[in-house]
Amino acid sequence: MSEEFNLQESLLSLSDLSLYHIPAEIDVPSLRTSSIDESLSTAIESIVHDPDSIVHQPASTFDVFQSILKYSDSPNITGPILTKLLDVILSSLTNHANAVVTLVGSQGFSAEDMDAPMIHKQPLEMWSFLLQWFITSAERGAGKSSDGSSMTTTTGKGKKKITNKQNSSSTSTNFIWIDQLPFVLSTIHKILKIPTSRIWRTTSEKENFISCFVKPSYQLAENELYLKNQEIKFGIYKIICLSVKFHNHAFGAQTSIIQNLTYFEHFSEPMAELLSILEKEFDHSQLSEEVLRDVSTKTFAHNDVKGPRSFSKFLIKFAELSPRIVSKQMPLLLGHLDSDAHPMRMAIVEIIGILIRDLSLSDEGDEEQKSKQIKKYFELLMERFLDLNSWVRCKVLTTLIKLCDLPAKFPKQRHQIVELTIRTLEDKTSSARRYAIQLLCKLLETHPFGALHGGTLNLAEWQERYDKVSTELAKVDAIELEKAKRDVGLLDGEAGEQEEAEEEGEENAGEVDEDMDNAEEVEGTPKPKSKRKERKPRQSQLDITGIQAEQSTLDPELIQRLRLTKKYYSDALRFINQLEGAVTTLCQLLVSTTKTEVLEAMRFFRIAFEYDLQSSEIGIKTMLHLIWTKDNNAAPVATTSATVTNEDGNPATGMESGGKGIRANLIDCYRSLYFDVVPDLAPKQQVNRIAKNMIERTYGATLAELTSLEELMRTMMAEGGVHHDVVNKLWQVYSTDQEIPKPQRQGAIIILGMLALAKREVVTERVEALLKIGLGPLGMHDLVLARYTCIALQRLGGSAKKVKGSLSDKTMRLPMDNPIFVKLQEIIEHSPRSPQWFSMAEQAINTIYLLGEQPDALCSVIIKDLTVKVFEKPSNSTDETNPPPAGDANAEADETIREDHLAPEAESPTSNGNGEVSEKKDQVGSFKLAQLVFIVGHVAIKHIVYLELVEREFKRRKDETAKQKAAAKTADKDSNDLDAVAGNAEDDIGELISGIRERELLFGDKSLLAVYGPMIAGICASPKRYKNPSLRQAATLSLTKLMCVSAQFCESHLLLLFKILETSRDPVVRSNIVIALGDIAVCWGSMIDDNSERLYQGLSDPDPIVKKNTLMVLTHLILNGMIKVKGQLGEMAKCLEDKDERISDLAKLFFTELSTKDNALYNNLQDVISHLSIGQHKVDEETFERTMKFIFTFIEKEKQAESLVEKLCQRFRLATEERQWRDISFCISLLPFKSERSMKKLIEGLPFYQDKLHEETVFRRFTEILAKARANKAANKPETELKEFEAILTEHQAKGLEDQALEADVLKKTKAAKRRAAKRPQAGRGKKLATQEDEEEEEDEDSRPAPAPTRNTRGKAPAKKPPPKPAKRGGRRKIVESDEDDEPDLSGDE
Repeated sequence: MSEEFNLQESLLSLSDLSLYHIPAEIDVPSLRTSSIDESLSTAIESIVHDPDSIVHQPASTFDVFQSILKYSDSPNITGPILTKLLDVILSSLTNHANAVVTLVGSQGFSAEDMDAPMIHKQPLEMWSFLLQWFITSAERGAGKSSDGSSMTTTTGKGKKKITNKQNSSSTSTNFIWIDQLPFVLSTIHKILKIPTSRIWRTTSEKENFISCFVKPSYQLAENELYLKNQEIKFGIYKIICLSVKFHNHAFGAQTSIIQNLTYFEHFSEPMAELLSILEKEFDHSQLSEEVLRDVSTKTFAHNDVKGPRSFSKFLIKFAELSPRIVSKQMPLLLGHLDSDAHPMRMAIVEIIGILIRDLSLSDEGDEEQKSKQIKKYFELLMERFLDLNSWVRCKVLTTLIKLCDLPAKFPKQRHQIVELTIRTLEDKTSSARRYAIQLLCKLLETHPFGALHGGTLNLAEWQERYDKVSTELAKVDAIELEKAKRDVGLLDGEAGEQEEAEEEGEENAGEVDEDMDNAEEVEGTPKPKSKRKERKPRQSQLDITGIQAEQSTLDPELIQRLRLTKKYYSDALRFINQLEGAVTTLCQLLVSTTKTEVLEAMRFFRIAFEYDLQSSEIGIKTMLHLIWTKDNNAAPVATTSATVTNEDGNPATGMESGGKGIRANLIDCYRSLYFDVVPDLAPKQQVNRIAKNMIERTYGATLAELTSLEELMRTMMAEGGVHHDVVNKLWQVYSTDQEIPKPQRQGAIIILGMLALAKREVVTERVEALLKIGLGPLGMHDLVLARYTCIALQRLGGSAKKVKGSLSDKTMRLPMDNPIFVKLQEIIEHSPRSPQWFSMAEQAINTIYLLGEQPDALCSVIIKDLTVKVFEKPSNSTDETNPPPAGDANAEADETIREDHLAPEAESPTSNGNGEVSEKKDQVGSFKLAQLVFIVGHVAIKHIVYLELVEREFKRRKDETAKQKAAAKTADKDSNDLDAVAGNAEDDIGELISGIRERELLFGDKSLLAVYGPMIAGICASPKRYKNPSLRQAATLSLTKLMCVSAQFCESHLLLLFKILETSRDPVVRSNIVIALGDIAVCWGSMIDDNSERLYQGLSDPDPIVKKNTLMVLTHLILNGMIKVKGQLGEMAKCLEDKDERISDLAKLFFTELSTKDNALYNNLQDVISHLSIGQHKVDEETFERTMKFIFTFIEKEKQAESLVEKLCQRFRLATEERQWRDISFCISLLPFKSERSMKKLIEGLPFYQDKLHEETVFRRFTEILAKARANKAANKPETELKEFEAILTEHQAKGLEDQALEADVLKKTKAAKRRAAKRPQAGRGKKLATQEDEEEEEDEDSRPAPAPTRNTRGKAPAKKPPPKPAKRGGRRKIVESDEDDEPDLSGDE
């Protein structure tokens, strides 16, 4: 058999088992299982008696084994048979391997001894052949049971579970391959330890033998499940390592590893582990280096996904396990930084981080060389901040996050890292911005400036330390400089010359001083004697002992320490300033639409606050507005490779939020910073600290910040997050009799009012304190305190929000004799004159209408009392109970104010006493009138709300009555009649209330408000008579409030309001009118709709606040459909490029929302283009292009784009100026041209613009359109038409340029002919005149603008055509701007 069996041929024959020939083959499929078992047992017995029988008796042994393996898939081959077969194969291999080892170990080096192991060559080959065949059959699924369940685990995870569920009888017949694998692998390990070179003398024979074990190993490794079993995995690794180390399998292993990495993605990390084990346990690094060299030469396409991902995982894992080997091959691997496949670039970036970590932690090697390498690697990382792929930029950031946790702080690179990270905060991708914030947090947490003064980073403190050290160092430098001068001055000659020069200078100075003394004596002014500069002693006269003492104090180590400390402080200041500069960008990220960014920005400010960064307060305040965010779901956990933050110990995306939303995270953040208990403080101190923090949140807060703080406090109180001791402390601060700062007391009542929103009991138990403090003497002198006291009193009525459609009203109302109303009346009528009075009075009236059962009665008394104050005369008393009638009051007011205003004007500028008194009277009288007017307006607007409540209460009572009757189930006819009457009464109540509002409040005979309507209108209509700004502001505001009450009053005064809007110089008045017009539009929409063009005038207001308010009102009205857009969107489009960022952002929001309405933006796009491109409202080209670029992003529907192509092409017909051509062509180039029809529309419109193509910019735009159409990936792209269109474009451009040159040539010749004709007159005078005319004509020619390069399409010579007159050009322009014919009239009104 030794001559017949050939291992190589047998291995090749296994590729097709059907053709494999066995000399004494057993017909396994036709035999029973028992017969097969008997044949196998016989063969095994022969092997036991004679191990060499497999060679000498092949028919009885070897062929039996081969037959069973050939038909191993047959159901006759059961588990026990396969187990027996595997046992005999493994035991025989082990036996022969031990025999070979024994032979080799016991014999010498003679020829006979060297050939002794050869006797085992044939059996080893045959048994190894059978083992490979067995492994292949087992992997194919040999040993399946009769019910079809596979005994192998090659098909997935669930196989073991299926096997375990078999009953005991089936288990006995099953073959569980995964349980046998460890024994198989350990047997192979023993065989691979034999000296194969003593048995197989040729390389090919040895490789065939080794392949019987290595090939199955790679086959087993392809099963991902086996690699999850540690014993099997390391068994496979050991086989390959032994083959490489002792059997020259390095090249084969290298090829197999590269192939496995290419085709099997799960091989990435196992292959890295294999190479690492080979290097560490078997001391064989050559294979690893060869594989890395192979990988470095790999190239990947940008769209290749699988290959780069597999190789990148391999490289990263191998770098983690064996960084030294990777470091050696790094110069070659760095070529992948320029790879088109971004996963490879990401891998190299991460490897650089691993190598930096290894170098910094290593104690071996030259420190200088290591620092150079680290510096080089950091430079490569910094370059990758500019990578085009966002994932690579993210990988750089996450790599740096890992490096920040190292003990080494890398001070030289740290500043550059911070600078580049701050720049990445403005990255266009959300993930990069998020990881940039994480890196900033990590840099802040691991900063190296905590050694001397703790970890805080307060800028002022560090600046103070730096200045102090700089001062000390400056003194030291001065001493050293003096010492150096002394050392240089030891030469007597130089010292003598210096002293002579000084003496000469002093003598000269003495002469000058004497001259000055003489001059001053002449003038008679005494002058002190001049002090001559004392001469310095010579070197020999210096105190030697003093110098030595001075030198001894300048310790070199102390000086060096000072210099290092200064450098330390300088670096700290630089770091702090960098972080302070990033706060603005981070505040913007707080309002990002990406939740993870917002959470990370909140985390940064939280950490920055703990490190005492000054600007963190700005972020904490900005963060407060996030309380209005709706948390529908938890924040997503960071995915992708950037989840490395989890490896650093931070949960999720670095937040300690545990998946909370923005709102919940904000509340936690504020609690931890301000309202949580801190350790090492007594309970009383804890309460004081929390109350103090709450009050300080109100200091300097804007209205928006207070509103957000109110929602935060309400939420915390509702959740039980505010202890009752804290509430008591706030009341104690508010009620204290001690002198405390006003903002402190104000802050206490502001917070109490906020907490009372969630729990009314906070206020109900302390009403007396509110009346005593806030509405008492303290409130009289602090109207801000009084105002917030009124707001706190409003909480008495409850804060339950009304449900839409509900008739129930849970508001608590008090009788009008309650002390609260007495105090409110007093503070309105008797408080001192102050600008804060108006906001206080507004809240006081709100409180009266919210809590009082009959608020109108009290407000009537207040109005009457204020009227008496305004119109009373010191000389004779007036009837306080009856106010003057409307006409008399108006006339009296006019007369009083006129006299008050004219008094100071009539006096001469030199008058001092009387003028001041008169001016003071004027101001006092105007302020009282402003108070009256303001109260009247606010009472009117609150009374409308009160009437709605009355209507709702009436309906509620009727509803309850109806329910009671329905419950009683009375079927009496009379009761039915009553129901009908009640229903009619309920229908009539709405009409009754609206009638009262329309006709009674401002026009009724018995109405108090009707008295003041004409007076307020008169004040507003007489700006020259009533000049006081406060009065005019109050009167205008009240007029707008009255206009919301009655449509009749509104209609009669609407033109007056528009006139004030146009003529008023006070931006406050204009802003109030614009906001009020929005309210009027809600009440009486048709009136504003008819005059909407006047509302748009506010968009051109010079004051940014007026412009912003106008834009906000228009946004609200247009988006809610309250006014129709009539071609004025052009003015709103101008706001997109406004200098004020708030205005431009609001305009962008408007157009974004408008684009969601059905075709609203598309229908008005033509008007916008006309408005911005031509006419008196046009903008410069750059602004036009930026504006259009933004607006055209919302044209996404293909039908809209097709229609716009056609309409824009038609605009070329009437366009006469090159500017219009460029604008139209730019707009066309912004369209997507995704469909074939769009391109056809453009080609069809060629006659309209073909004569404009000679203009360079127009031609370039159409070329861009052509390139865009060709870049389109649509299947039905009209290639032929595009080529023809390109040819036509080029042809018409050339033709246009020729026509333009011809026109210029004709024009030039015509002018030359005119000049020659002008020189023909013969008389001298005529010559002189001709010369003058010629000169004038030349000047005219020079001053005249160059002719427009237009083609003449009407057949007229352009040289003979006179220049168009301005009027005609204007008329021509009017035709073009047919949509905006009404604008000249509008501008005329302006």
